[in-house]
Amino acid sequence: MNKIQSETEFKHLCDWCTEKEPKLETVIQQFDYPPFWHREANFATLVLTILEQQVSLASAKAAYNMLLAKIKTVTPENLLRLSDEELRACYFSRQKIKYTRILAAEIVEGHLNLEALNLLDEPEIRKRLIHLKGIGNWTIDMYVLMSLHFSDIFPPGDLATIKAVYELELVSPESSKDEIIAYMKRFSPYQSVATYILWHYYIQKRNLKLG
Repeated sequence: MNKIQSETEFKHLCDWCTEKEPKLETVIQQFDYPPFWHREANFATLVLTILEQQVSLASAKAAYNMLLAKIKTVTPENLLRLSDEELRACYFSRQKIKYTRILAAEIVEGHLNLEALNLLDEPEIRKRLIHLKGIGNWTIDMYVLMSLHFSDIFPPGDLATIKAVYELELVSPESSKDEIIAYMKRFSPYQSVATYILWHYYIQKRNLKLG
């Protein structure tokens, strides 16, 4: 699977997507091109993404910022030094304490090398991460899309993306998730770019502030 190498290439591919689906052109006309969002491909990003599971981005960011204030640098070693009580004080749920500890321990114990992992292709990255408790396909989708910029990722477990598909009337209101997945295949091998346009629409329509 290819990767998107630059913002210039990204904007070119946005135009390619609008040729495939003219309804996406209205998003760019109204809100401009989406940002070429990027997160560092590291442990801290995976922790933030775990925190974002099934909660608002704002509440996840609040928990992450509390953690950052506590340990200054989000590394596996620093996280493992905290007690459960200290993590709860950072707004971590019981489950997310468990998930982030499992991830941190895998790295510290040498079972998971993120630098080596990041050099693999997308299916192999997914195969290796999916075995970790608390890391499912949505979390992996966010990582390979936003951190590694693989070009052909569509996250069917992402509620914002699915809502944007319906709101832009890209499919009928009765369409199932499987039908949405089939629809998005028209953007292959650049489903990631179409996903960024859908996110951009969802964020701008609701005037959400990120960061």
